[in-house]
Amino acid sequence: MSSPWKQSYAARIANFTNPAAKELLETIERKKTNLSISVDVTKKADLLAVVEAVAQDVCLVKTHIDIVEDFDDDLVAQLTELSKKHDFLIFEDRKFADIGNTVSLQYASGVHKIASWSHITNAHLVPGPGIITGLADVGVPLGRGLLLLAQMSSEGTLARGDYTCECVQAARADKTGFVCGFIARERVDDIFPSAETSTEQQRDFLIMTPGIGLDAKGDSKGQQYLTPDEVVRNRGSDIIIVGRGIYNALLSEAGRSDRAKGLQEVRTQAERYRKAGWEAYLQRLA
Repeated sequence: MSSPWKQSYAARIANFTNPAAKELLETIERKKTNLSISVDVTKKADLLAVVEAVAQDVCLVKTHIDIVEDFDDDLVAQLTELSKKHDFLIFEDRKFADIGNTVSLQYASGVHKIASWSHITNAHLVPGPGIITGLADVGVPLGRGLLLLAQMSSEGTLARGDYTCECVQAARADKTGFVCGFIARERVDDIFPSAETSTEQQRDFLIMTPGIGLDAKGDSKGQQYLTPDEVVRNRGSDIIIVGRGIYNALLSEAGRSDRAKGLQEVRTQAERYRKAGWEAYLQRLA
């Protein structure tokens, strides 16, 4: 039997029990885009402006909500409304990394109340599988999804080898369906196949890959970029995550002096990455 990820997005919807994963695959198929924007900006107005500019080209908006200096409940309300209006899901890149009880509180409560508005979030497995249980207690009743950070795109990352294997095993052991995929640079569920039944071997997961660039190969802080074609067609990733390659046009000197022009360039770059990601997917199916 061929690996599930070699099927179309539409065909894979039935492979998932997780509501957020199903909705995401439906959105990808409906909009014909596997692009996620990572909006790593520190101002509410900039975040909303970038999201509005790229909304038609993305299936998923990834936030780091704790870097927004003027965060308020209105930001969540507006982001949620944009999600409904423009047909995309929200992924808060929280990277939970504490014991189960603590992450339950971090997920449900505090200033950001992430579980109330973010369809998908993620976690490190460093604390052990209890982190999945703690987050699932909050997320499952709300229909949310969890990604495990199996790999990272930074130079010298320790998320590799045995650690990556443990992430895959923990995802397979999750019987709630809350864990619906991985942050990874390749098809980690194929690299570390199940030693159990053929059914377990064929369980489907979403792979989302950050560190995507069409121009730069890296940055001064250890980020390492791969192209959409490399990660989607050759490595089996499902969703490409692009940040600065899209939104930097707004933060540049030119973008600051002419905001309308900067946002137009943001749109142009989003269209460029959307086209590259989708073409790589079509080539994978061919």
